[in-house]
Amino acid sequence: MAARSDFAPIVLAYALCIAAGAAVLFGLHLPQAWDAFAADIAATLVIFAFSLRYRNSSFYDAYWSVIPPLLALYWMWRHPGSGHHLRAQLVMALVWLWAIRLTTNWSVYWGGLHHEDWRYPIVRARAGKAAVWADLFGIHLFPTVQVFLGCLPVYAVMSRPDAPPDWLDALAFVVTLGAIAIETIADLQLHAFIARRQPGTFITSGLWAWSRHPNYFGELSFWWGLMLFGLAAAPAQWWWIVPGALAMSAMFLFASIPLMDTRSVERRPAYREHMRKVSALLPLPPRS
Repeated sequence: MAARSDFAPIVLAYALCIAAGAAVLFGLHLPQAWDAFAADIAATLVIFAFSLRYRNSSFYDAYWSVIPPLLALYWMWRHPGSGHHLRAQLVMALVWLWAIRLTTNWSVYWGGLHHEDWRYPIVRARAGKAAVWADLFGIHLFPTVQVFLGCLPVYAVMSRPDAPPDWLDALAFVVTLGAIAIETIADLQLHAFIARRQPGTFITSGLWAWSRHPNYFGELSFWWGLMLFGLAAAPAQWWWIVPGALAMSAMFLFASIPLMDTRSVERRPAYREHMRKVSALLPLPPRS
């Protein structure tokens, strides 16, 4: 758990990054969508500066859930008519619900300024003399671009409010709300297990009996739910609405899950057998 004093630099960092983003939005007058992207990059650079100052790239961890609801607010403000339409209202509520839950989960269990995500030193070490650049592009800017792509369906919803709701909106709502519920339950089960676990053990109960990473499944499903909302609003624009969810899927399947599984096997050899029995992502009955 982090000390209260540890949050002061975090709050300052995010206040300044939001201010930097706002300065870009209202100072450069770029075309729509591009203005938000430029603001997102500027805000990321502020967080990167704090990561360097404190030698801790986990300053970026909360960025994942802090920025999307602000983008949603900005896009609704730029298209005021969207605020009167059900689809936009649902998306706004779901994005904020997801963001509040994820940011709260991070803040409650954050280890403090001395704690850094174990994956970040690996990224820097592999880069050697280019560690700073790997930190900037791999740990900060790449996720920012990825999350921005994932948020483009929200832009589609806010900028095209006249498309009437249909069955795809109902499916999107079920998927997105269900994703938030799954992620919440998985995190609660994991933290309850961590509080009482014995050395060498790993969680195999609840949702974790059916998926090795149900929290990842919930997170990924959230972005697919937003993508469905975007398609409902602008089906002809699928070529820029769909890539965000695909990029998220690639990250979890080819980076996050392999890294987590490799680390678990190194620390707990019995986990290899667990991998044989339990699905990596999709919740499925365990194999005998």
